[in-house]
Amino acid sequence: QVQLVESGGGLVQAGGSLRLSCAASGIIFSIDVMGWYRQAPGKQRELVGNITSGGNTNYPDSVKGRFTISRDNVRKTVYLQMNNLEPDDTGVYYCNADVLIRVGAEFRTYWGQGTQVTVSS
Repeated sequence: QVQLVESGGGLVQAGGSLRLSCAASGIIFSIDVMGWYRQAPGKQRELVGNITSGGNTNYPDSVKGRFTISRDNVRKTVYLQMNNLEPDDTGVYYCNADVLIRVGAEFRTYWGQGTQVTVSS
């Protein structure tokens, strides 16, 4: 099985910074895209950023210039550096990864359990 474990969430004042980490473990042959999503109360889960195995990144306009996603392919870990946080950034942050567990299998998307980020005004 594959597990994704997030860490680094917490409470921060507006304008502050947080760095989230997500480590993948288990039976993993390779990982393609890794990403971060968030879900605020009463809202749908939305993409915050993703990164390919080659390092290409993608962000929605709402976080461009404030959030940076990166990854360490050796450690099978993806990071999210969040700067200049706003109250609207509050939510549960989830990481995901498209994982191939063996040659001949298909990539499958796995999710972490989520970590709470709260930004106070």
